[in-house]
Amino acid sequence: MLAGPLQVLAAVGEHEHVTRAAQELGLQQPTVSRTLARVQRAVGVPLLVPHGRGVRLTPAGRALTESAARALAELERGVRTVQEDDAVGTGRVALGFLHTLGAAAVPALVRVFRADHPGVRFQLHQGAAGAVLEQLVAGEVDLVLTSPVPRREGLLTDALVEQPLVVALPADHRLATPGPLELSAVAAEEFVLFEPGYGLRELADASFARAGIVPRVAFEGQDAHTIRGLVAAGLGLAVLPSAQRGTSEVFAGVVERPLAGPSSTRTLGLVRRDEPLPRVAAAFRDLVLARGELLLR
Repeated sequence: MLAGPLQVLAAVGEHEHVTRAAQELGLQQPTVSRTLARVQRAVGVPLLVPHGRGVRLTPAGRALTESAARALAELERGVRTVQEDDAVGTGRVALGFLHTLGAAAVPALVRVFRADHPGVRFQLHQGAAGAVLEQLVAGEVDLVLTSPVPRREGLLTDALVEQPLVVALPADHRLATPGPLELSAVAAEEFVLFEPGYGLRELADASFARAGIVPRVAFEGQDAHTIRGLVAAGLGLAVLPSAQRGTSEVFAGVVERPLAGPSSTRTLGLVRRDEPLPRVAAAFRDLVLARGELLLR
C-alpha cells in the first residue's frame, strides 16, 4: 500500500527522524519531506524546522503526528472489523425479522447455519414490518424476514413460504370447534389486533375488507404472545399465524381455527438491499432460500 500523509506523519512522529521514517516506509527522504511540507501548507502551522542537513518536528508537528497515529490505529481497527464481519467462518450477520418469527422460526434457521459456521455472530432486530424494513434501507441490518413481501425500489425480495393464518378464539367460545372459519361468521365479535404498521394488521385489515366487515377493535398490541393472552382471557378474537407447537405461542385457553377464503395465508419473504452482501450474510441468505420450510416449524 502506498504511504499516505497520515502514514508519513505517524512514522516521523514515531522515529522523530525523517530519514528513518522514510526507510521504514520504503520512500525516499525528499518524498517524505515534501509530504510533510504539503501538510504544513494545508494546516497553515509550522510543522518542520531545519536541523543540520535535515529537519525536525516542531511541537505542533509532534502533536499532529500523534493525532495521525491515533487516526491510523482507528482506521486499522475499522478495516479489521469489516474483514471479520465479511468472513464466512467468523463474521457477523445483522438480521431483522417480525416478532412472530422469533419464538421458533429464526432460532431454527440460526441453529442450522451455526452448525456449519459456529464462529458466526448474529445481531438480531425484532420489530414491525415497517420498522425492520427502514433498518434495512438505512444499512443497519443485512437481511429482513418479513410479511407481506414488499415491492419497493432498491430492495430485492424472495418469497419463501406460505404460512397459514387462523382465527384465535377463547376455548369456551361457541365457535371454538374444528375446521376452517369464515370471517363473516364472527363479524359481530370484538377483535384484538396488531397495531397499525405491523404486517399482520395490514393482512387482517385486507381480509376484513374483502369480507365486507368493519371490525370492532377492542384492543391493539405489538406482540403475538400478548394478543393470545388477551384472547385466552375472553377479551376478543384475533387473526394470527398458526401457533408453532412446542413453543410459548401455544396458549391454554385458546383454540385456533384455520382462516377460510382466498386470504388464508401470509407470504413470508427474505428482503435485502440491491447491492452486494457481505460474504457471511450471503451464505446465510443461501441457507434461508434452501431451508425456508424451517419458517413453518
